[in-house]
Amino acid sequence: MAKNGKFLGRAILLCVLGVIFMFVYSGLQSDQINIIQAFVTPDNGGWTPAQTQLPMTVGNFVCIILTFVYGSLFIKFGVKKPLIIVLIITAIGTLGIAAANGLDCNGGAASGNYAIYAVSMFIVRCGCMILQMAGFQLVANWFIRYRGMIMGIVTMGSPLFSVIGTAVMTNFIAKSLGGDYRPFYILIAVIIVIICIVVAIGIKDTPEEAGLFPDGADHKPLSEANDEVKLTVGDVLKQKKAWQLIISFGAFQFTIAACMGSMAVRYMALGGLEVWLKAVTFLAIGAILGIPMSFVFGFLDDKFGSVKASIILGLTELIPVLALMFQPMGGSVPLMVVWGFGVACMTGGVPTLHPCITSFAYGRREYQSANRIIMAIQLIPYSFAAMMMITLISQGKSNLAFGILIVVIIIGIVATASMLKMKDANYLDRGLGKDANKGIEEAKAAQAE
Repeated sequence: MAKNGKFLGRAILLCVLGVIFMFVYSGLQSDQINIIQAFVTPDNGGWTPAQTQLPMTVGNFVCIILTFVYGSLFIKFGVKKPLIIVLIITAIGTLGIAAANGLDCNGGAASGNYAIYAVSMFIVRCGCMILQMAGFQLVANWFIRYRGMIMGIVTMGSPLFSVIGTAVMTNFIAKSLGGDYRPFYILIAVIIVIICIVVAIGIKDTPEEAGLFPDGADHKPLSEANDEVKLTVGDVLKQKKAWQLIISFGAFQFTIAACMGSMAVRYMALGGLEVWLKAVTFLAIGAILGIPMSFVFGFLDDKFGSVKASIILGLTELIPVLALMFQPMGGSVPLMVVWGFGVACMTGGVPTLHPCITSFAYGRREYQSANRIIMAIQLIPYSFAAMMMITLISQGKSNLAFGILIVVIIIGIVATASMLKMKDANYLDRGLGKDANKGIEEAKAAQAE
């Protein structure tokens, strides 16, 4: 009983930290560009959308390599040490964005330093990714049977930022701060420092380090009877399941990056800041709905398995794409409502199911060995998704841009469906299927011997 209480306390702390991880990551990885591009505009003498997006795009490509680097560091040194070091550097980057200025309200580009902005934005983009990877790794380490629902709780942080960060902060900055977003970035730096302190004091990389077992169980995982194998790049690239994951969630991640990174430009092209601020209201509603949707997709993962849940996710990704595609000049409120719901599904589902389906294919102990390679490859198309959309929308080719996304989503759904016959790597500890209890009893007997 004491151990169960000990596990519960650590699980609660991990969940709270995980939500904060995803909140900060979601904002700094892509959503923040919508805030920047609302208050730094060429019409008022500021940098162009392409200029403000450029350091993030470059950072996206560098993150392809850093994904492998961060994952390898987790394997070698654990999660805590690399996380704290990278976060300190990221906090410095957020302060650099504030120092760069260049805001419309302060005179546009003449008041800013683009070099400082570009370097700082690049650092933040490269550093914030470790928050997501660390959060996912910790959940994969601490939970097997309930990984879907716990991941659903943790990833609530993503849509939460869309509410508090993008939606509320955009309106607050515009109406209360006169268009000056610098206090927002200073606050983020403070939050990051607090995160580092809490992680250093309260987090263990695995339950075993705390004398516990995953899910608070009274025995070690039944599906981990074999010795752990450290997968190399070559090992992963030779596996069919790796490429199924790369294509499926590579497509779904590409779509969320494309939509979330270009929505401000899309709405502003339909009528300027007024239309975008009207859309932000429905973004807030969608983001609020995205919070329970994170848990819903996590529940679907635990109940029906990662593959079926991911197919449902792929179908829902069509909703925001079509709603943005058919938006008329001046904006359509009904389509904004549909778009908001689509954003809820997308922001709630993609972060939740991405690590779940990787754990499904590789299991707890092989998760990071495979993830660092799979995720790095997925980031290649992801890296230019937002820039592609911004460029095409700015050229008046919105239909082409959203048509490309529809094709990408369909490819992702097909790739996901190809995994329907695959069995969960931690099947015996997941309680899935009619024969699960029989398999668990057999595994316990074998373990006792």
